Amino acid sequence: MLTKTMLAVVAVLAQMHSAMAAESLYGKGSPIIQITNKKQLNQLINSSNHTSIVEFYAPWCGHCKNLKGDYEKAARSLAGMVNVAAVNCDETRELCSSMGIQGFPTLKIVRPSKTPGRKAVIEDYQGQRTAGSIVDSLTSQMNNHVVKVTDATLDSFLSANEGPKALLFTEKGTTAPTTKALATDFLGALSLGQVRSKEAATVDKYGVTKFPALVLLPAGDDKEPVVYDGKMKHKEMVAFLSQAAEPNKPVDINAAAPPKKAKADKDKKDKTEKKEKKEKEEKKPEKEDKADKAEEETETTSTPTEQQTAPVIVQSAMPIPTVHTLEKLQSSCLSEKSHTCMLAFIGDEANEKETATQDVLGHLAELAHKNALAKRAAFPFYAVPASNEASAVLLKALELESSDNKGQVHLVAVNARRGWWRHFKGEDLSFKAIESWFDAIRMGEGTKEKLPASLMVKAEVKEEPKGEVKEEVKEEVKEEVKEEVKEEPKEEEVKHEEL
Repeated sequence: MLTKTMLAVVAVLAQMHSAMAAESLYGKGSPIIQITNKKQLNQLINSSNHTSIVEFYAPWCGHCKNLKGDYEKAARSLAGMVNVAAVNCDETRELCSSMGIQGFPTLKIVRPSKTPGRKAVIEDYQGQRTAGSIVDSLTSQMNNHVVKVTDATLDSFLSANEGPKALLFTEKGTTAPTTKALATDFLGALSLGQVRSKEAATVDKYGVTKFPALVLLPAGDDKEPVVYDGKMKHKEMVAFLSQAAEPNKPVDINAAAPPKKAKADKDKKDKTEKKEKKEKEEKKPEKEDKADKAEEETETTSTPTEQQTAPVIVQSAMPIPTVHTLEKLQSSCLSEKSHTCMLAFIGDEANEKETATQDVLGHLAELAHKNALAKRAAFPFYAVPASNEASAVLLKALELESSDNKGQVHLVAVNARRGWWRHFKGEDLSFKAIESWFDAIRMGEGTKEKLPASLMVKAEVKEEPKGEVKEEVKEEVKEEVKEEVKEEPKEEEVKHEEL
């Protein structure tokens, strides 16, 4: 009797577990894109021009349930700008395993490459699990295809291609997420430029009297500019620009596979090409053959195939780390035992989002990645925002901040152990220029300045037989930076930066 009762309990528990596993956190009316197989995830990763965030969850997970409300709130705020998706790992265990998921919930950000033909970059989301933090992180990582247009560059923008164009006039120097999304929607079909209100000649040319303003420039010399008079909202602006160009269709995770006949023809063609290629390779010298093989291994493509069993995570340049606290900067770069550090002072939050700043940070990430691939000893790279109290202290002590260059990016190499520092000078912040500066420092070439003693701190001594040893630190860099934890405002909708 007892045995039968226990079996019945086990059966009930098994049924309950199956029901829980099959249940999804997100219903049909949810704004979340729900991924149920590998093909759909491949489609989202490889076929969308927009940045995406994907949550890997289990329906029984308490943390996943707690995240649900904020995740859906973020999805509503990011609608039309970022793809917000989720994968139920109880239903797709192999898929989650192939993505390296080891805990729930795990959030991954997918950023399409700006270079056509390259695969998307996938990385873990490390921010707070709140709607506001998710929105801020995703909007800051959106690809920016908007062209900054000035009075001096207007003619080159207009003559760049024969297709339709549009100009967004704004009083702000930064590019809003809505504008980035608009440029991404029409990527390859319409060029979108941003003009600041201080560009008087361009503003007068198109008769703009209020900001923000959107002006459509249809293709053809005989077409007159059309001024938009509707709401400055993403959906409405897309509809307005659609009269001159067709926007890219939203990613369809359920896109049909190629017809069997077409696939068979393609397979036959690929087989013939492989055979011909093999015959040619057999005739090549061994050295040339190795070079070709190495080149093939580095090639990437964004076209998904039916043979793919899982998305491929591209080993690409990762963003350089940001130092948010004085303590971290001291221990890493300003201690008497610290070796050379490469610091990028990137200004305040508005300046951080500028295209020029993002380009410099991208060059530094690419340089660090290049050295890593070459297995070449390199220095650590750090971004130092204005929110780090050490930023103002260092720039002032090194006499780099002034009214003329306030807010611009400063690249500084510092070696506290040897007591020197060196500033990147010049306006050319291209990858080639930065790499040449880096190589000169690595080879010990060029003039170095003496690092002010007030910026250096003594290395921490953990144990001393004669009692504790206290660090002697100058007053201006003595206090530790405490991060303020603010409560998330309880609003129904999370706002992002407007135009």
